[in-house]
Amino acid sequence: MGVKSDAAIEITAFDWVPDFAQGFVRDLRPRWACEEMGVDYAERLISAVNRPADHYRDQPWGQVPVLRDGNVRLFESGAILLHLAERDAALLPRDPQGRATVTSWLFAAYNSVEPLMFELSNIEIFAAGEEWARLRRPGLLEFLRTRLGKLAEALGDRPYLAGDFSVADIAMATVLREGIEAGVVAEHPRLETYLARCLDRPAFGRALAAQLAAFTEEPSAA
Repeated sequence: MGVKSDAAIEITAFDWVPDFAQGFVRDLRPRWACEEMGVDYAERLISAVNRPADHYRDQPWGQVPVLRDGNVRLFESGAILLHLAERDAALLPRDPQGRATVTSWLFAAYNSVEPLMFELSNIEIFAAGEEWARLRRPGLLEFLRTRLGKLAEALGDRPYLAGDFSVADIAMATVLREGIEAGVVAEHPRLETYLARCLDRPAFGRALAAQLAAFTEEPSAA
């Protein structure tokens, strides 16, 4: 299972991104879900530098991923993960409370944790060296440590957020990966162990390899 050109599911992804972003583009999330389910998917690779005009009809900001599943099209990785998980009760339980728990954690990953990780990346990569970024960093790190501490407490001794592995873990693990280099995850051993457990899954390795394999050489300035 994996990337097949004639698959019913199609994931739109970029054909190149800068080195620091490779392996972190959000099409990794639906790729991982498909790998967990053993479902083939096709790639539609577009330029991140010269994004095709018709892509904006599917994604208003020209971002990825976009998913096509037959006649259904979706954008936003969270919506895509929920759509894909409808195929597999292992990724989204069918009992009401189990489904609610997974859905809650998926939204928590994107609404309560990822914005802080995105801000940290902005400070350390895009605004590196700017005075406002230097002043903002200590306060952001303190708030992020508190937020991750509460996440670690909520996780407790469970192997995954909802007990069994689910799309909530795909969401949270891909978000937490963004904080590895800054060291904020390692400050919470329970989260570090949880993240390692998620990333050790063979399906993640296959999804990551597929994303990396899709990248071409850096486009010329022209």
